[in-house]
Amino acid sequence: MRRLVYLCLFLATGLTSLSATADNIPSKVVQAGAATDRSVTVYRSPYGVSGSLDLDGLGGFALVTETRTVSIPAGESRIRFEGVADGIQPESAIITGLPTGILEKNHDAEVLSPAALVKATFGRSTWLVRTNPKTGKVTDIAGTLVSDSDGVVFKSAAGEIEALRCSGLPETFHFDAATDATATPTLSALIRSPGPATATVNLSYLTRGFDWLANYVAIVSPDSTTVDLGAWVTLANSNSVSFPDAHAQVVAGRLNRVSEEVEPVDPGAEILAQCWPRGSTSDTPSDPSIDAATPLDGWEYVTVTAARKMMAPMPMFAVARAGVVAMAVEQEQLGDLKLYRVPWRTSVTSRQIKQVRLLDRQAIPVKLIYSAAITPNLDSAAVPLRKVLRTRNDRAHHLALPLPSGRVAAFYEHGGTPLLVSEAPLRDVAVDEEFELDTGEAVDVEVTATIEDRKVKLEKELPLVPGVVNLRSTEVSAVNRIEINNARAVATFVELSLLLADGTRLVQADLPPGVRNGHPTFTLTVPAGGTAIIRYRTGHTSYLPVSP
Repeated sequence: MRRLVYLCLFLATGLTSLSATADNIPSKVVQAGAATDRSVTVYRSPYGVSGSLDLDGLGGFALVTETRTVSIPAGESRIRFEGVADGIQPESAIITGLPTGILEKNHDAEVLSPAALVKATFGRSTWLVRTNPKTGKVTDIAGTLVSDSDGVVFKSAAGEIEALRCSGLPETFHFDAATDATATPTLSALIRSPGPATATVNLSYLTRGFDWLANYVAIVSPDSTTVDLGAWVTLANSNSVSFPDAHAQVVAGRLNRVSEEVEPVDPGAEILAQCWPRGSTSDTPSDPSIDAATPLDGWEYVTVTAARKMMAPMPMFAVARAGVVAMAVEQEQLGDLKLYRVPWRTSVTSRQIKQVRLLDRQAIPVKLIYSAAITPNLDSAAVPLRKVLRTRNDRAHHLALPLPSGRVAAFYEHGGTPLLVSEAPLRDVAVDEEFELDTGEAVDVEVTATIEDRKVKLEKELPLVPGVVNLRSTEVSAVNRIEINNARAVATFVELSLLLADGTRLVQADLPPGVRNGHPTFTLTVPAGGTAIIRYRTGHTSYLPVSP
C-alpha cells in the first residue's frame, strides 16, 4: 500500500512538472508591420467643452482603426503592435483577420525614455564620456550608476563617486542596457496558429486624449436681416503618437458612456542635473508663439502645433466672407448621432490642434429681437436687453444641416470691416429646428421691473389672461410693472419672458401673453425713442378654479 501511494505521488509530481514545462515554453515574438491605412473617429467630451481646448485636459476620446500586415509562424507567438495611442483602452481592442483566436492581450505602457534607460542600467557597465572643451580630448571612464534620486550618481571602477554634470565639463553616458521598454506604446496579442501565414489585420481600439468642438463665425449685415455663417471643426490630439494620412471623422451628440480612468503611459521621471547654472540668453523659450500653417488648396484646413498647451481657435471672418467654395466635412447619420466625415485624408498629429471646414452659408434670413428674462415680484434696476438673431435650420433659410454645439463669434460690419461684437455658446441644433444667435447686449434698449403696490388688492382694470376665471383678490401678488425704453432711432421688436416659480402662473396682464419655451412671453414693438409699459399679476395655481 505504501509503495502504491509513493507511485501515485511520483506520477502526480511528474505530470505537474511536465505541464509547467510546457506552459513555460517561450512564445515567438512577431512584429506587426507599420499601419498602411488609418481611420480616426473623434467623440466629444460627455461633459462638454468650453471655447478652448486644453491639450493637457482633453475629455473626449477616439476610435482608431489601423490596417497592418503580419507574418505569423506556426505554434504559439506574440504579435506586437507598436505605435498605438498612449491612452489606449486594451480591453476595447478588436483584432480581426488573424487565422486563429487570441489567447490574451497586453498593453506595454512602459515607454523607452532617458529615465527608463538610466533605471535599466543600474548594476551594469557604464562609461562616462567627458570632453575637454579646450583641447577637444574625449575621456571614457568605466564604472556603474548607483543612484538616480534627485540627480544621477556615477561610481567609477576606481571607486570614485560623482554626480552627473557637476564637474563643469561637457559629459554624457554610453552604455548597453537590457530593458523591456519600447520606443512607443505597444499592444501585444498572444495567439496559437496551426501553421505559418501572412495576414492583413485590422486593429481597432478606443483611446483617450482626443476632443473636438465647433467654432462658428457669423457676419451680420448692416440692417441685421441676414447673416453669413461659417464654421470650423477643431480637432485636438494630446497623445505622443501621430496618425498621418488618416481618414478623419467627428461624431456630434451626447454619447451614453461611463467614463473610466485609464492609466497614462509613464514617460519617466526627469533626470536632474542642477549642479551648475545652464541657462543663457540664446536658449529656446519653452513656450514659443504659434504660427498658423499656410492654407492648402483654398484653405481647406488650418493646423496649429502644440507649442502652447491651450488654444482658443481664432475666428476666421475673412474666410467666412470670401465666398470661395472649398471642400467641407460631409454629414452622415450614425443612429441618433451625427457623423461628420472629412472628405480628404489628413494627419492627426501628436500634440496638435487642427481646424477643418464645417460649412459656409451666405445670406441666411434672420429676425432681430431684443429679449430679456424677467423674474416677477422683484424690483430690478434698468438693464440692457439682449440682441438675438432668430432663424430656422431649414432649406428656406439656406441651412438644413445639423449644427453641433460650439461657440459663435459674431461680427458686425463697420465701414466695410467686420468687427467682433460678441462670443456666445450655441447648443446642438437639429434640422428644421429654430435657434438663436446671441450678439450681446443692447445698451440703447433697457428694461426696468418694479412693484407698484405690495398691499393693493385686485384691480379691475387689469384683465384676466385666457384660462383664468373667478379670481380671488386675496390670493394674487401685487401689481408688477415693466417699462421698456428704446433710445434707438428705429422701432424695436421686444420679447420678454416671465420666469415663474413652481406652482405659480400669470393671471392678469394688460397685454395678452404668448408662450415660448414653456414661459409666458410678452411680445411688442417699441417705437423709436419711445417707452412701453406692461402691468401684470401672478397667482398660485392651487387657488385657481378649473375652467369647465
